Amino acid sequence: MTDSIRFLMCAPDHYDVDYVINPWMEGNIHKSSRSLAVEQWENLYKIIKDNAIVDLVKPEPGWPDMVFTANAGLVLGKNVVLSRFYHPERQGEEPHFKAWFESQGFTVYELPKEVPFEGAGDALFDREGRWLWAGYGFRSELDSHPAIAQWLDVEVLSLRLMDERFYHLDTCFCPLSGGYLLYYPPAFDGYSNRLIEMRVPAEKRIALSEADAVNFSCNAVNINDIVIMNKASQELRDRLKSAGFRLIETPLTEFLKAGGASKCLTLRTTEPIREELHATTRIDTRTIHMVGHLLDAGLMNRALDLIIEGGGSFKVLNFNLGEQRQSLSSADVKVSAPSKEVLDDIMAQLIDLGAVPASDDQQDALRQPVPQPGVAPDNFYVSTIYPTEVRVKGQWVKVQKQRMDASIAVTYTEEGPVAQCKLLRDLEIGEEVILGTRGIRTLHKVEKRDQKAPDEFSFMSGGVSSERRVELMVEQVAWELRQIRDRGGKVVVTAGPVVIHTGGGQHLATLIREGYVQVLLGGNAIAVHDIEQALMGTSLGVDMNQGVAVQGGHRHHLKVINKIRSHGSIAKAVEAGTLTQGVMYECVQNNVPFVLAGSIRDDGPLPDTQVNMVDAQGEYAELLYDTDMVLMLSSMLHSIGVGNMTPAGVKMVCVDINPAVVTKLSDRGSLESIGVVTDVGLFLSLLVNQLRKLTIPYEVVS
Repeated sequence: MTDSIRFLMCAPDHYDVDYVINPWMEGNIHKSSRSLAVEQWENLYKIIKDNAIVDLVKPEPGWPDMVFTANAGLVLGKNVVLSRFYHPERQGEEPHFKAWFESQGFTVYELPKEVPFEGAGDALFDREGRWLWAGYGFRSELDSHPAIAQWLDVEVLSLRLMDERFYHLDTCFCPLSGGYLLYYPPAFDGYSNRLIEMRVPAEKRIALSEADAVNFSCNAVNINDIVIMNKASQELRDRLKSAGFRLIETPLTEFLKAGGASKCLTLRTTEPIREELHATTRIDTRTIHMVGHLLDAGLMNRALDLIIEGGGSFKVLNFNLGEQRQSLSSADVKVSAPSKEVLDDIMAQLIDLGAVPASDDQQDALRQPVPQPGVAPDNFYVSTIYPTEVRVKGQWVKVQKQRMDASIAVTYTEEGPVAQCKLLRDLEIGEEVILGTRGIRTLHKVEKRDQKAPDEFSFMSGGVSSERRVELMVEQVAWELRQIRDRGGKVVVTAGPVVIHTGGGQHLATLIREGYVQVLLGGNAIAVHDIEQALMGTSLGVDMNQGVAVQGGHRHHLKVINKIRSHGSIAKAVEAGTLTQGVMYECVQNNVPFVLAGSIRDDGPLPDTQVNMVDAQGEYAELLYDTDMVLMLSSMLHSIGVGNMTPAGVKMVCVDINPAVVTKLSDRGSLESIGVVTDVGLFLSLLVNQLRKLTIPYEVVS
């Protein structure tokens, strides 16, 4: 027996499965054998008593899970952090355990009732006394960890649990003597597994199979070189033996029905103390402010879900509910995460949702100089489509050239700091790049109270559907196009060759000629097949009037390319009288700029095609500046590229016969867009006809 090691246990006088608070209890209500449970507990008690000192706490009627003393609290020296049970079914145990600790001379620390923490079931000391592993995610709250670190003067390493079967840390994690660790990696998120790997050398990590994990092999009691558990596979037996441990297996099947085994049934009250080590915690916090129809539009739920799903924790500091239908609500929420890295990931998503720093948490954005041309510092902030402001030298600065998937670069002028979105390749020495998520806010329109799915790809109650009446969507688009043209606005069309193949070329040409299109973006193919139709009456060798393949038609596009190359450009072919109709002809005649971005599959290509993809992106971005609407016509790659370059607030219409293309563009989260799943030729025909009907005077909306 080891005199210096003590455990607390509680006899199973009142043990039974009376309720369901974890997956193991499902289907086991009142199905445990009282006599077998007593026999199994007494066997465990004898094994531990032969190797350590065991104290007993009196079992109390009405509290069947009191037998699981690991959840009584967390003990270090003569200090104990009392458990705050998550489920009401166990909260009545707290005063009984508190009374026992006080009777034994412990100093008892108590967390607020709203901060769950389930003792040594969710907090396990490194057997060398170097730090405390603390779990969260199901039963214990992350916000309990800083208080534990302070009260026990110990470094706390937070681990997030992901599998509801392993609802307590001790069900899937067991530190062993000599720095070894018995654990089940799939029970944790990626960050937690990285943290484990950083602290425990590979040769001392004993990762369990699922078969061992579900037998609660991690829920073991370690006394020096002895490991006591319910059951182990031969492989696990061999690994423990090779690491120098003596394994004692003792069946605890009756307690598995309630989700516990040997570790759950014991609380070690003598943990190693390293006097030279002191309290630290990695937890980082931030306070956010949200305004809008937080409940009706689902914003609050989505924000809190993002925090939890991202591995964090939250506390709603205040919530002011709007008193009437049109009133806005507001909330301040403290967000906690186990590290700055995790918190930044969570905050990036909350910023996208419209959260801003609370008034008492407004700090300047972190900035670092560009280390070398075309390279950002590590942890740079990645921009979104939403109008963004960054806090620099105490003032909020609007970010220029807003687009997604870029960095934010800051320069300084006599008028003050200037911030703009810049692609990584465009970063220059002398600029500072925004890092992390502090001092950043995005500006969103207040969501309507009846907008149930604000992240849906929708505009004017539109959406992605092949079943909705195309005519109604066409009316909406035509109305917008007419308003934009009449007020001198800007419409950009990005189009693929399907526009020509489906007979939509003549209608797109009409839109350009009548002033509804100010920019055309596409690839080599749309121009080639448009000119093929104009010169030879075919598109991809198919006669556009009869819909049949022409003999030798597969060569037509090459002949067209050759003809234009002989002139030197599309414009020169128009000037020479060779090209007299079609989409490209109308662009030249009406001074509508166009960019044709090349690709690996281009034939020729046309002399106007920009074969340098980086330069093509730059030309796209320049022409997209100050756009009012983007009309995306059956070109997935070019449309997605344009979508990434376009800030929020720009109306977007995506037309494609393939719903997957429309849905892909919906991922941008724009609220001012519609997706039309239909034949693009039919759509353009209906659109031109609808525009011609709009002859009744109307008020121009500015």
